[in-house]
Amino acid sequence: MKRLEQKLCLVTGAARGIGAAISQKFMAEGATVILSDIDDDAVRQTARNCGGIPFHLDVSQEADWDRLAIEYPRVDVVVNNAGITGFENGIMAHDPEHAELDDWHAVHRVNTDGTFLGCRYAIRAMRAAGAGSIINISSRSGLVGIPTAAAYAASKAAIRNHTKTVALYCAQQGLNIRCNSIHPAAILTPMWEPMLGDGPDRAARMANFVADTPMKRFGTVEEVAAMALLLATDEAAYMTGAELVMDGGLLAGSAATPEQA
Repeated sequence: MKRLEQKLCLVTGAARGIGAAISQKFMAEGATVILSDIDDDAVRQTARNCGGIPFHLDVSQEADWDRLAIEYPRVDVVVNNAGITGFENGIMAHDPEHAELDDWHAVHRVNTDGTFLGCRYAIRAMRAAGAGSIINISSRSGLVGIPTAAAYAASKAAIRNHTKTVALYCAQQGLNIRCNSIHPAAILTPMWEPMLGDGPDRAARMANFVADTPMKRFGTVEEVAAMALLLATDEAAYMTGAELVMDGGLLAGSAATPEQA
């Protein structure tokens, strides 16, 4: 029997990148997956490629979640993956001195509000069965400060903390609804493209971004999907409120060897 046989799963931000990889991994393990995104054409194409159910969902809009709840009132796994950095349209000021309030709010509407609404939907949709798994995609940036991406770092830190709140609330309610967060660092996804570019210096830019990472490479979407699969299965039945860091050893400390005297 496959690990997610007879499970209905929702993945937000599923059109590409980490969301698409998680959707594909879940379906390979027997799940029925609702692939949601605001990019209708892209999510329909991804759904055609892997056999999922496309659904238009702007995670920042409560009305969209209400519509989802009417169509899918029961679910077994929810992956709150949809998120933005604030740099989708190019480099702009996101430091704590020069960032515009509207730009700050734009990031939080998707990342923070979207995760809150996704968790709320999940609890309500899992309550009847009394069990389920909520997986929130945070970031390494939610564990440390990022001077030039203040809104993104703050939103991902909020996701980390809200994950623990949801986990404790569900346990307090006597529900076997688990909520855990994954904290990827540099995972090579389309989100990185505005920063990497496609010019002759792309390789140098890539190397520069992971220069401080002990493993000296970007992570892959398949590696994140494998972690999400574990959390979605009953194999992780005693894990809730946990945070799983995937950063190539970045937060473990320095990989440098002290010079011998």
